[in-house]
Amino acid sequence: MRLSASSPSAALSKPMQQAIESFEFRTNGAGLSLIGTPIERWVATMAPSTGLLTLLCQHTSASLTVQENASPEMRDDLQMAFDRLAPRDLPYAHALEGPDDMPAHIRTVLSGVHLSIPVQNGRLCLGTWQGLYLWEHRDQPHQRRVAAHLLYET
Repeated sequence: MRLSASSPSAALSKPMQQAIESFEFRTNGAGLSLIGTPIERWVATMAPSTGLLTLLCQHTSASLTVQENASPEMRDDLQMAFDRLAPRDLPYAHALEGPDDMPAHIRTVLSGVHLSIPVQNGRLCLGTWQGLYLWEHRDQPHQRRVAAHLLYET
């Protein structure tokens, strides 16, 4: 049901609340890491009936994605596909931090740094086989930050 601000029912809805948090994740180098558990726990502490979670990876050489969480082979296949889309052995002009620097930026552009996920009954509205991933595009381990903003009603 859609409610507009002028709808009589709109006055009955609860005021929206918001919360902001920052999460730190240590990666093991290039690849996908499941990061959903701490974020899901944080969302649950707000006890939202409905809401919208916005996530932002605060880096230009790592990204966020929602992807299958049942098959580890999927992660390897995605990594292999991105190795072909943005190979490390091309003569990139931007190589300030090494041969994986520019390919990491390209991979971030292709996969994105921002997600919006609906929330219902205190839980992220992810599908049965979906997991929330931080995708490290650099070869070496890094400490990565993800900013979270939850707009919700209880």
